[in-house]
Amino acid sequence: MTGLATRAALALGLGFGLLPQPGRTQEPAGGLAVPATALGPVLRRQAAPPPPPRPDGQGFGGADSAAGAADTLGQTATPPTLPPGTLDFGNGLSFLATYTGQGAVNPIGGLRQGSAYAGQLFFGIDGDLQRLAGIDGGAFHVAVTNRHGRSLAQDVIGNNTSVQEIYGGGQTTRLTLLSYQQKLFDNRLDIEVGRLVANIAFLNSPIYCNFQTNSACGNPTFVFKTSNFTFWPVSSWGAHAKAWLTDTVFVHAGAYEVNPLHQQPGDNGLDFSLKGATGAIVPFELGYTTTFANDARPRNYGIGGWYDASDYADPVRDVTGRPAVLTGLPAMTRFGRSGVYARFDQMVTRPDPAGIQGLTLFGVAMAGTSGRLVEDYFLEIGAVQTGTFAGRPFDTVGFVINTQAFSPLALSNIVLAQSTLGLVRRIPTQQVMMELNYGIQINPAVRLTPNLQVIVNPDQTRFPFYRRNIPDAFVVGAKLSVDLFTLVGLARGPGSL
Repeated sequence: MTGLATRAALALGLGFGLLPQPGRTQEPAGGLAVPATALGPVLRRQAAPPPPPRPDGQGFGGADSAAGAADTLGQTATPPTLPPGTLDFGNGLSFLATYTGQGAVNPIGGLRQGSAYAGQLFFGIDGDLQRLAGIDGGAFHVAVTNRHGRSLAQDVIGNNTSVQEIYGGGQTTRLTLLSYQQKLFDNRLDIEVGRLVANIAFLNSPIYCNFQTNSACGNPTFVFKTSNFTFWPVSSWGAHAKAWLTDTVFVHAGAYEVNPLHQQPGDNGLDFSLKGATGAIVPFELGYTTTFANDARPRNYGIGGWYDASDYADPVRDVTGRPAVLTGLPAMTRFGRSGVYARFDQMVTRPDPAGIQGLTLFGVAMAGTSGRLVEDYFLEIGAVQTGTFAGRPFDTVGFVINTQAFSPLALSNIVLAQSTLGLVRRIPTQQVMMELNYGIQINPAVRLTPNLQVIVNPDQTRFPFYRRNIPDAFVVGAKLSVDLFTLVGLARGPGSL
C-alpha cells in the first residue's frame, strides 16, 4: 500500500496493486517519497528497514494512497523526481490537498458538439501510529473529496466511457476513505481494513493517470463494465492483504462490500450500515515488481482476476424473461460474474543511470470468464516518456490506445431496437479509444496536460434506438493538477529548491 501522497497522485494508482512504478525509487524509512515513476508512500511506516529494499508503503496511494487517491480521483501522478506536495508535520501526521480539473470539447463527432468541465478537490490525512501512539507498523488514513462539473461523454458524445476521468461517483462532497493499516512480520504482510474502494488497491498504476481518458485512468474500464468493482470516490466496507513471498514477488487479495445505495446522488459516505448491500467483489493478484533500488530499469508484471459475488442487472432480459429494451420493464436480477487479466509496465530506456528519466511501456489484457457480460475482452498498450526537451526533466509525453469488444448480448439490444424502426445496418463490435498528451510541469505545484483523444465507433448501448452509428469523435482536452500545499509554500514539488 502507499502513503497519502501516493494515493492522491494515483488515486487511481500505485504500481501493480500499490507498487512503486518504474522511474521511481523507494523513500527512506519515515521520510518523504523520492524519485520513482510510480510515487511511493509519503511515509514508510516501519520500525526498521526490511531485509533488502522492496516496494512498500500505504495510505492514499497506489491505487490506495494519497498520491494514488489523487489519481484515482483523477489527479495525474506528481512527477517522480521530487517529493509530492505533502505537508509533513514530522510527528507522524501528514496532510495532502490537491485540485484536479479536466476540460474537454469535441469539435467533431458524437451525438452533437459541445464542451464540459469536471473537477475534484481532495484532502487527505495520513497518520503513522508508531510515532503517534507507539503501535508498531500501524497507520490510519482519511480522505474527503468534492467532485463537481459535467461529463462530455455523457452529455454530447453519447458513449459510455468518459473522456474526463475525474467525473463520476456522485458530484458531491463525501468521505472517501477511512481505514486502518497494519504491517506485520517485518513488513512482509500488509493489511488494510475500513471504508475502502477496490480500484485504488487493485488494477491501478500511476502510469495510467498520465492520461485523461477514463478508458485508461485510473483503471482499465473493462472491470467496471463487467463487474461491481468498487471505485473512487464511492467507499464501502472492505479489507485487503498483501504478502511478499520474496523481495520482488507478492500475492494480494481483498474483499469489498457492493452497495448500490452508496452510488446514489447526494450520498456523503457517512452511512456505515450494510443496508442495501447485495454482496461483495473479491479481487486477487500475483505480481512481480522491482524498483531503482534493485533494477536499472524497474518493471511490474501481474496476473489476477476477480469474482463478483453480488447482484447485477441482466444486460438483455427483463423480469419476465423478455427483451427489456422492447418492454421497458426492469431488468432481471442475476448473481455472480468473474474475469481475469494480465498486465505489465517496463522501463525500456534510461539514458542517465542516476536519473529517473526514460521511456516506460505498459499494457493490459482483460477478459470475462463467467456471467452475462456486455463486453467480451479489453486490450490496451501505451507508453510514457519522462523527460522531454533540454531543461524539461519533469515533462512527459504519453500515448495510449485500447479496444473494448462488445458482447453479442450488448449488440443484440441495439439490433432489436433498430428492428422496431425498420432498420438493418452494421453495428460496430468494438470501441477504440486513444489519447496523445504532453504533460507540462509549469512549476513545482502546477502541472498542465493538454491532450488529444479519438473515439472510433463510440458505443451506442445508451442509445439503442439512435438511427445511425454515433459518428467517430475527436476530443481536445486539458488536465490541470495542483498540489495546494506546494502552491502556498508549505510543501515541495518537482523542481523545488
